[in-house]
Amino acid sequence: MNNLKYLVLILLSGFIALPGSAYATIVLPKILGNNMVLQRNKPVPIWGTATAGEMVTVTFSGQVKKTVAGADGNWKVILDPMPASAKGNDMEITGTNSTKLSNILVGEVWLCSGQSNMQYEMRKNSKVNKPDTSTANSPVDELERAHNPQIRIFLATQKNLQKPDSTHSGWDIAEGTALRDFSAAGYFFGKNLNHDLNVPVGIISSAVSGSRIEPWAPLEAFESVNYFKANSIKIDGDPGKFYGKMIEPLAPFAIRGFLWYQGESNCFLGEAITYTYKMEALINSWRKLWHNDAMPFYYVQIAPYYYSKAKGIMPYTQEREPEFREAQTEALKIPHTGMIITTDLNDNLNNIHPPFKWVVGQRLELVALAKTYGKHNEDFSGPMYKKMKIKGNKIILSFDYADGGLVSHNGKPLDNFSIAGADGKFFSANATIKGDKLIVSSSDVASPTKVRFAWNEAAQPNFYNKGGLPAIPFRTDNPLKFIYTNN
Repeated sequence: MNNLKYLVLILLSGFIALPGSAYATIVLPKILGNNMVLQRNKPVPIWGTATAGEMVTVTFSGQVKKTVAGADGNWKVILDPMPASAKGNDMEITGTNSTKLSNILVGEVWLCSGQSNMQYEMRKNSKVNKPDTSTANSPVDELERAHNPQIRIFLATQKNLQKPDSTHSGWDIAEGTALRDFSAAGYFFGKNLNHDLNVPVGIISSAVSGSRIEPWAPLEAFESVNYFKANSIKIDGDPGKFYGKMIEPLAPFAIRGFLWYQGESNCFLGEAITYTYKMEALINSWRKLWHNDAMPFYYVQIAPYYYSKAKGIMPYTQEREPEFREAQTEALKIPHTGMIITTDLNDNLNNIHPPFKWVVGQRLELVALAKTYGKHNEDFSGPMYKKMKIKGNKIILSFDYADGGLVSHNGKPLDNFSIAGADGKFFSANATIKGDKLIVSSSDVASPTKVRFAWNEAAQPNFYNKGGLPAIPFRTDNPLKFIYTNN
């Protein structure tokens, strides 16, 4: 009996750890697991929980980092920046217990988020009817041949980040069943990046179909933007709902930047400049979470769609979508951002989910190559309106991203241009290319004052640059006055 009392006292005093006790086990967040990719050339946090005061040691690729769990049980170490490595290595995390994570690569890591067009799975990509029936290089058949161990994927859901996973699963090689359920746009971005940089790539997808922008940032992020305070604008739409479940648990996992494909749900609400400021709130909050005010944020401008024909929404004109796209363009004033255009990527304007996600991924990667990786030898944006000059009955337009030349993509006269005088009545206009400028006129307008391009939800214009990228829709009389303040 005395021996039994002695053993009980020892156990209660904490000298012996109970096998399997939650208080004596190192626990890792879901995002840290087998097959993951760690961000190259940046400090890499590794974190988790353990018994308060417990010594934790992390060993990886020749580095040994030690720390002590705090009073709340949380611990974190920072691995020194590492070069890219396509060789799978193991990570040992030891304390009272020991955990091994296997087959870890080092390369480039990006987080992609948004609504259904970002969530749009690879299995849907494979169902697209494409005129080219050859399977040799068709992106439609990507699932049948995808097997590149250097591309790893992690699919976040509303549930799987909420609790640890003792199996340390979640990251997968981009193939088979895991790839079927993964973001097509995210995958094709990663595939192109791996090909062009020749380093491993990890893509994290955290997207929810039908979601507005508000759930992806905390309420305080919106409240800190001067525009909403000055105009007493209440933020509805469940601010923070997905941020807390699907973004915050991912930090501080080291990543290079963000990819964003969202806007359709907010476009249905008839938003314009308010959306630009909501993007500011979201971008600021994500950068703050990762402690990097310059983290790249590249996004997709929404594609043509018959919003005005949709049922069950507010009265909607054919110009509402162009106004929303204009608001998206305004967000380019936020530093370290980039935007791709999709006016040519919908083959059915009754379908809000355009099928050509491999082109979306390719164009996002062009932006990343130029703006993040310093590869400026290729165009990454279509022509972007810069300024205008009135000359008699003509308006001369100048553009950025036109150094390589302007073209009609199909060889036909440029379309979707309109022009107006002081009375504001717009007429279809002729637009001709002269070097890196356009000359726009109409016999119906003797004294023009303004021009609009692709100013209709159904517009699928043929105005491109010679790099093969479509021009950004615009109006020279843009009334939006977005001011980025980085509050």
